[in-house]
Amino acid sequence: MQFWKRKPLWLALSAFWLLLTLLGAFPLLRLAMSPRPQPAAPHGWPRWLDAALLRSFSQPEEPPEDAPQPPQVPHGASCSWGICFDTSRCRGDGLKVFAHAAAGPTSETHRRILASLEGSRYHTRSLMEACLLLLLSPDAPAGQCGPAPHHWDGGRNHLVIRLHPEPCPRASQLGQAMVAEASPGVDIFRPGFDVALPLLPEAHPLRGGVPGQLRQHSPHPRAALLALAEEGGRWRTAGTHSSTCPWDGHCEQDLGPKQTSPEEKLPNATFCLIPGRRAEASRFLQALQAGCIPVLLSPRWELPFSEVIDWTKAAIVADERLPLQVLAALQEMAPARVLALRQQTQFLWDAYFSSVEKVVHTALEIIQDRILGPSAHPSLLWNSPPGALLALSTFSRSPQDFPFYHLQQGSRPEGRFSALIWVGAPGQPPLKLIQAVAGSQHCAQIMVLWSSEKPLPFRWPETTVPLTVMDGHRKVSDRFFPYSAISTDAILSLNAHSSLSTSEVDFAFAVWQSFPERMVGFLTWNHFRDEAQGGWGYTAEMANEFSMVLTAAAFYHRYYHTLFTHSLPKALRTLADEAPACVDVLMNFLVAAVTKLPPIKVPYGKQQQEAAPLAPGVPGSGPRPQPPHRDCINQMAAEFGHMPLVSSRLRLDPVLFKDPVSVQRKKYRSLEKP
Repeated sequence: MQFWKRKPLWLALSAFWLLLTLLGAFPLLRLAMSPRPQPAAPHGWPRWLDAALLRSFSQPEEPPEDAPQPPQVPHGASCSWGICFDTSRCRGDGLKVFAHAAAGPTSETHRRILASLEGSRYHTRSLMEACLLLLLSPDAPAGQCGPAPHHWDGGRNHLVIRLHPEPCPRASQLGQAMVAEASPGVDIFRPGFDVALPLLPEAHPLRGGVPGQLRQHSPHPRAALLALAEEGGRWRTAGTHSSTCPWDGHCEQDLGPKQTSPEEKLPNATFCLIPGRRAEASRFLQALQAGCIPVLLSPRWELPFSEVIDWTKAAIVADERLPLQVLAALQEMAPARVLALRQQTQFLWDAYFSSVEKVVHTALEIIQDRILGPSAHPSLLWNSPPGALLALSTFSRSPQDFPFYHLQQGSRPEGRFSALIWVGAPGQPPLKLIQAVAGSQHCAQIMVLWSSEKPLPFRWPETTVPLTVMDGHRKVSDRFFPYSAISTDAILSLNAHSSLSTSEVDFAFAVWQSFPERMVGFLTWNHFRDEAQGGWGYTAEMANEFSMVLTAAAFYHRYYHTLFTHSLPKALRTLADEAPACVDVLMNFLVAAVTKLPPIKVPYGKQQQEAAPLAPGVPGSGPRPQPPHRDCINQMAAEFGHMPLVSSRLRLDPVLFKDPVSVQRKKYRSLEKP
């Protein structure tokens, strides 16, 4: 009975569910199931000049059945390193670059780029030897392109350098060429194929460059916290406790009282706020040079050399839509983090951006790393001093083989050294010197480089270490050639006139092990600025300050032989051969330019002061070697682009040296013998 009473209710519910199923099941099913693949729509109408393609494009359902399809040649946006670059042309002696002649008017920056390439180890004048062909984009009016050079080959293995944004349509005439463009837009940049350059000013120096302006790593209590890039080349600063939102038009307070003119240097601020507009990309280099941490507000351009430089260690990318949150984060940043960021800005500026030469060489080194593949520079070498440009691949790719990374790697140089004795005129065998050096417990081998016109002696002293005699080429620069026979990291550079005791050698080597990146020597010179002559000078007089040690008796790392031979311009090596006394200055210039540090002086005995070692090629028999003419140091300073030498007043002595205690208690006793 109960069932029959509820029958109308059950019938109503059944009808309702049936209606719901008929009306809603199919739409729900369509949501749950993936739709069938639809025929692809045409991607776009071709250009009207392609008349031969119009019929097949408008009627894709009736393609020609047996028509052969030509191979697709990649170009433009479809290019990548593995497709559009032929690495088989680069199997020779490293990356060789040939520069096409300019087709139109060139700017001063263009001429500086060509000059920096021609003086580098990458340059070749032979088109057949070139692995990479360089083309400078002319300063043509907007929307116009220059003619393609001869041997263009569709742009394959070409690098087009653009210093200004979009002088001509990007897809036009590029073909398979790479583009090295100043501050390219993120929407057109091809990672791993193109190279992002910095936006250089016209007055950027060719080589050397101005050092960074950071003089105080920790922010001064009264220094400005923020500097905001404004129109007209100005910067506006805000105090440490500012709560303004500089790039927001709805701020209640004014940003601050100080506003710089375009001619003034960047103010001493901790953070530099740079808008994301591409036109403001030139402010990025200004911030780096000043040691002001760049804060990029939603940048719409690619950071320079982003393929190899880890910009998270030197810059901050922030969202311009969150001004208050960004300001709060900057104010609360830990001092240690601020210090690390500011130090990294100075390193990157000096290593890769301070001159046109460094910018060009960095771009070419990135391409060479792509060619090398797995054996390319590791990230540590790119992002740690002295930088990848000074860590030559011809020497090694491992950081442990260089003298700069022992502290970061937690390692220590090996406890052996190789003595390299240079013998010039008059060509007497240094028998006493060989015995003194061989007596050192750290000596691994002795190599004699015979560069005298006299014939080689037949008899040499018996030693407890291997003794090798090599016939030189009568050039002073031969003593700094990277000989494969040198098996140790440390080199003791000597000449036949040097007079050292075993204790002096042992102590100097112990000092070098603590400072493997520096030169450690006995006799010193000092440079000075001669305002009367308008140049540089240097002296051998004993004083409380020095900036060079003589290579006639000095320890240094063998890597500097590779730098001397493969990195220095040929003109400087020729200068050293023509004026042999200049070789000491050149070697000290090289080491100081790499390390930014002075050499280290160690003591020598009384007999050493009475018979000091003569510099190679310096005539005379005076008690101290006299420096060559000052034109030598001025020519080198001009070639380097700046004065790299650093003065010091430090001398390292053994413990108990000259102390009034028994000589028997001292480790290096012979240093104090009369």
